[in-house]
Amino acid sequence: MREAVKADLAAILALLVDDDLGKLREDPADPVYLEAFAAIRHDPNQRFIVATIGDRIAGCFQLTFIPGLSRRGSWRAQIESVRVERPLQGQGIGKKMMLHAIEIARERGCGLVQLTSDRRRKEAHRFYESLGFAATHEGMKLRLVGEDASGEVKR
Repeated sequence: MREAVKADLAAILALLVDDDLGKLREDPADPVYLEAFAAIRHDPNQRFIVATIGDRIAGCFQLTFIPGLSRRGSWRAQIESVRVERPLQGQGIGKKMMLHAIEIARERGCGLVQLTSDRRRKEAHRFYESLGFAATHEGMKLRLVGEDASGEVKR
């Protein structure tokens, strides 16, 4: 596991696109990803981590640290953009990534680790539950730009 660098961006985008839902909403040719990656890299409350096997990027996730007043002023760690390269799924890489994310959150003093996962990702839900995550809340999102209700990008 290591912090992603700009040279990793093409491989990260390939992981985001090689996904049943991501292929509908991502466009690796769009230059907006360069600006987004730079914003992540320059924000001390953001981490983008890649899992590697040799020089190959096998998986990735974004970790965001959120300060809060609830839970006695506890910080939260939010995990997003979790992907493992399709041929490598089921080999324990995702588990190592999540355990790494949890450890980083502990080191940062977070009192809670949370994530969202699309309702259609039933296998992902079982995976997260096997790691101790529980579906304790109902999440909601309001799309402001870029996608219709199905998640498909509208240009």
